[in-house]
Amino acid sequence: MTESTILVVAAEPDRRRRLAGTLYDMGFAVEAVAEAPETVDGRWLAAVFGVGSVSDAGWRNLAATGLPTVLVAARAQVRDAVTALRGGASDFLVEPFDEAALGEALPAPVDAAVEGRLIASDAALKDVTQLAARVAGKDISVLLTGESGTGKELFARFIHEHSDRAAQPFVAVNCAAIPENMLEAVLFGYEKGAFTGAHRSHAGKFEQAQGGTLLLDEVSEIDAGLQAKLLRVLQEREVERLCGTRAIPLDVRVVATTNRDLRAMVRSGEFREDLYYRLHVFPLHIPPLRERTGDILPLARSFLRRYGGSADLALTEQAEQLLLAHEWPGNVRELENVVQRAVILADGLQVGAGAIRFDAVSATVASPDATADLEAEVRSSEHRVILDTLQRVNGSRKAAAERLGISDRTLRYKLARMRRDGLSIPARFGAECA
Repeated sequence: MTESTILVVAAEPDRRRRLAGTLYDMGFAVEAVAEAPETVDGRWLAAVFGVGSVSDAGWRNLAATGLPTVLVAARAQVRDAVTALRGGASDFLVEPFDEAALGEALPAPVDAAVEGRLIASDAALKDVTQLAARVAGKDISVLLTGESGTGKELFARFIHEHSDRAAQPFVAVNCAAIPENMLEAVLFGYEKGAFTGAHRSHAGKFEQAQGGTLLLDEVSEIDAGLQAKLLRVLQEREVERLCGTRAIPLDVRVVATTNRDLRAMVRSGEFREDLYYRLHVFPLHIPPLRERTGDILPLARSFLRRYGGSADLALTEQAEQLLLAHEWPGNVRELENVVQRAVILADGLQVGAGAIRFDAVSATVASPDATADLEAEVRSSEHRVILDTLQRVNGSRKAAAERLGISDRTLRYKLARMRRDGLSIPARFGAECA
């Protein structure tokens, strides 16, 4: 068992095999068991629990030790996810889910060479990589900007692995994916009784990253009230848990990412200027894939090796031309999806043009009456409901969010995920902010 072993816990054998198989395919070593162990093995990178309900007690003990714990449920509602996160789970997924979703929920394998995953053949990305290597040795905040899917988190890990903090934790938190009323507790931690369901004290992400690096992914999505509290933590270099009575000194390097124009947000009053300058000590912009075409084929060949197994697959010239001609609105993540499909469709060892299938989903949709109850619709046609609602309100995100019963921030996040998955979102729907 290696330090990249994922513990899988599921009572049902079929479910246990299914989860273990998915993780094997993603490159992890797996230890699969029917019941949760009482103690934590230091070699586990994370635990994935197949749960019947969030009330299942087995996962809570492991989560309490700080081991990243992902819950997978066959069916659930929003309140289940809230209960899980408040209970200490690092993420909550509902089946069926794709590998990308699980991959985002898990830490990166610690024995994987970051350089091996960071492919920079194009001159534009080589320049960024050289800057990242230089700033890695300086213990200052870094702000990574760029479109969704360009590899901002990968660069954050690169910076961490090349810093003096490399042997310490790298902790990532997606600020857009966590409900606004929970993000403060996730970041700063809380004491027992801080809110309903807080049955024990819990260290926040800042404490979990002690001595290492904390990645604030999509930092632009933090609301104004929490921005002030985050600024104070960064200034004072100490954190106080919710309902806590003592300040906890911090030794944490902060790396932040955003796919939005923070300067424009400062001008419009959406983002605090003082927090902006606190994070913007060393900015790095990751160019989109369409502006670094020299990386397209090396990345595609890397994905072929990753997903082709023992087969020595190769792209034909026609397939390469198709890849080079595409605009890649979803950037590297979209390219990875296309190559995964191509591996399945390949004819023998040759990946021809016929195996290259781009996402044909169009943002032009029919306009049946859409309900504002997103929870009820999301299980079968979330994308259609969101796009239909935006179309009926002439692209107004605020009006669409109100009809869907979600916040504008959540809608921006969902649009970003849709665009990252390769869907073509009209600019008037806010794709430029995705």
